[in-house]
Amino acid sequence: MSVTVTLPSRLAAWRDPASWSKASDIVAVLLALSLPWSTSLVGIFGVIFVLTVAPTIEWRAFMVSLRRPVSALPIALFTLAVVGTLWSDAPWGVRSYAIGPLAKLLVLPLLVYHFERSARGMWVFTAFLISCVLMMLMSWLVMLYPGFSIKRDDVERGIFVKNYIDQSQEFALCAVVLAFPIVTLLRAKKAWQALSLMALSVSFVANMAFVIVSRTAIVTLPMMMTTFALLHLKRRTSAMIICIMVGVAGLVWFVSPQLRRTTDTFVSDYQLYKEKNLPTSMGVRLEFWQKSLRFFANSPVIGHGTGSTRGLFEGAAVGTVELASGQVIGNPHNQTLAIAIQWGAIGVIVLYTMWLLHLRLFRGEGLVTWIGLMVVLQNIFSSLFNSHLFDFHEGWMYVLGVGVAGGMVLRAKSPQAVGEPAGAVKS
Repeated sequence: MSVTVTLPSRLAAWRDPASWSKASDIVAVLLALSLPWSTSLVGIFGVIFVLTVAPTIEWRAFMVSLRRPVSALPIALFTLAVVGTLWSDAPWGVRSYAIGPLAKLLVLPLLVYHFERSARGMWVFTAFLISCVLMMLMSWLVMLYPGFSIKRDDVERGIFVKNYIDQSQEFALCAVVLAFPIVTLLRAKKAWQALSLMALSVSFVANMAFVIVSRTAIVTLPMMMTTFALLHLKRRTSAMIICIMVGVAGLVWFVSPQLRRTTDTFVSDYQLYKEKNLPTSMGVRLEFWQKSLRFFANSPVIGHGTGSTRGLFEGAAVGTVELASGQVIGNPHNQTLAIAIQWGAIGVIVLYTMWLLHLRLFRGEGLVTWIGLMVVLQNIFSSLFNSHLFDFHEGWMYVLGVGVAGGMVLRAKSPQAVGEPAGAVKS
């Protein structure tokens, strides 16, 4: 008798959209927690998130959501990569492999759709912050006791897992995003809470200054902080803050040997490249960019097709691999050029339109809009020196940040979302 009673109720619970919605929230939190630590777990949780969202979808509302620019442009960029296989000269295996880095963009519309209907979006951002704090503590520990590191690379000291570029991106984003609640709490005269968050923000910056930092973060972090000062502080206060930032940066540079070594490599790398054609970090980037512009000029409208980049660099290589001119790569370390080579001006227009419309989505006041704005700006700034939409870690930071924040912003504009599943969590 008990079986006949409980079985229908269990089936009803299995079909309950609210239960699936809560499961999707939990999976998104787990994805955010795992992002600083593991690529495998992020991939697994990304798939599980898609599977848990699927039962909650009301297709009419979902199709309306997909037509919004925040969702339509990532889909358009992925579609262009698929269509671009038709005119590429690369082997089909290479073409299909080149589509992979853009596949994560398809999760972004699902995140937007889900978090427009869920009130738990801030859980995701809190989980990411907590995970980055733990990573920062582990970084200090690994600096003091290198034997704890999973990575056995003396060059990347203070790295427990992954690499210093990914770690710097996480720490820089957290440090800047925390500036908004710090100022908000100070204005509300909640000094202790503000000081606690300030300590966290300073800890992230201190880790980059005294443990390890990427050169990309050195360039992008001041730009992001300046953006905050201009948007959220009075003009006189902004000028004061910028002057203080310059002074503090100079002091930190003076007392931090690690930061001086990192900044000194800008000049030394350039000189070694120009004088000896050596493949330094900056030198190969300059070499890649010059060749990429030539590739783009040869096919400016539709590019050379998906997966064509490495073959073009192989054909343009001059000399041995010990020289910068002999280097071969499938990624020119610039997002615009990586897209222009494969899909020409059409691809660049789609990319820039996506960035612009995502920036427009995060206009206004509030912590969520600030988070979304910083995620997009960091991707734009850092993509001057890397192809961060294509990269696994930074690409997922963009997808998760824009997807969750975008859904939350749209929810705030329309609390009773069209097609909201029965039993969905209310604000």
